[in-house]
Amino acid sequence: MQKILIIRLSSMGDIVLTSPIIRSLKLQQRAEIHYLLRPQYSDVLKNNPYVDRIIPYSRSFSEIVLKLKSEEYDFIVDLQGNLISSLLKYKLKKKAFTIKKETIKKLLFIYFNINLLNSHVVDRYFKVLSSLKTINDNKGLDFFLEKKIKFDFDIPPNYIAWSIGGSYDNKQLSVDQISSVCDSLSIPIVFLGGTKEEIKVEKIRNKSKHKSIHNLAGKLSIDQSAFFIKNSLLVLTNDTGLMHIASSFKKIILSFWGCTKPNQGFRPYMADESSREIVYQPSYAPCSKYGKRCKWSKSGCVKNIKPELIINNLNEILLESI
Repeated sequence: MQKILIIRLSSMGDIVLTSPIIRSLKLQQRAEIHYLLRPQYSDVLKNNPYVDRIIPYSRSFSEIVLKLKSEEYDFIVDLQGNLISSLLKYKLKKKAFTIKKETIKKLLFIYFNINLLNSHVVDRYFKVLSSLKTINDNKGLDFFLEKKIKFDFDIPPNYIAWSIGGSYDNKQLSVDQISSVCDSLSIPIVFLGGTKEEIKVEKIRNKSKHKSIHNLAGKLSIDQSAFFIKNSLLVLTNDTGLMHIASSFKKIILSFWGCTKPNQGFRPYMADESSREIVYQPSYAPCSKYGKRCKWSKSGCVKNIKPELIINNLNEILLESI
């Protein structure tokens, strides 16, 4: 049996986006799959049956090289494509298949509104493996939950899950936008996110007239957050990792975009066909590569999305699909 090392060190959403590669290599190559990532993201793959071993990159560089050399891999699939992964490949001296970063194309898109990317990042990953005849099975993303997930609080039977986080504030809707949308709803809303979002949800709760807001931001594990996403009526989300977990469950997703754009290749992948994207676009081009910098507003142009537009789309989804 072949032994394959996949390298993708971070982050949560990016690792979820590699799950079709993991599955296809495992089933089509009949290989033993090892996955190298940052330790804080190990829970993303801990229940994945297609991963035989998770290797946290928690040691020194020299220690991790010794560990990987001892495994004697047949080849490496580098989906990170940065300096660390390049140095690891150099030290391991094994055949490697590496993602192209497409830096020039990304810069052309950001600064000149010329989009030559033209494909989802998952499809770009599969191009890396074209010579291996490993193909996309078109089954979408994977996220595997623990068999038993326990909570010490009551769960509403029907609710909307809302992921309000994001790697940068410029990618997040504001308290005013969200509270206005909440005022239009009677369905319970479960807010998800990290510890940074816990205070933001409390501000939303205090500002909104909605009577059933559940603040679970900063209180849940990745698995517990995924459970709430899986069992929700639909998911509202910024461009964030939980959006990709929602895609893995084929949920209806209403996603919000500003400084980053879905046509960069990171839109919800094979989510429910009723999903929608609300994009603030004075230009079709993204403001910056990861959404840290905005061309149009100091606080991020996603905050220019009108709450009424969100409400109208949400009501149409609820009327048509729920």
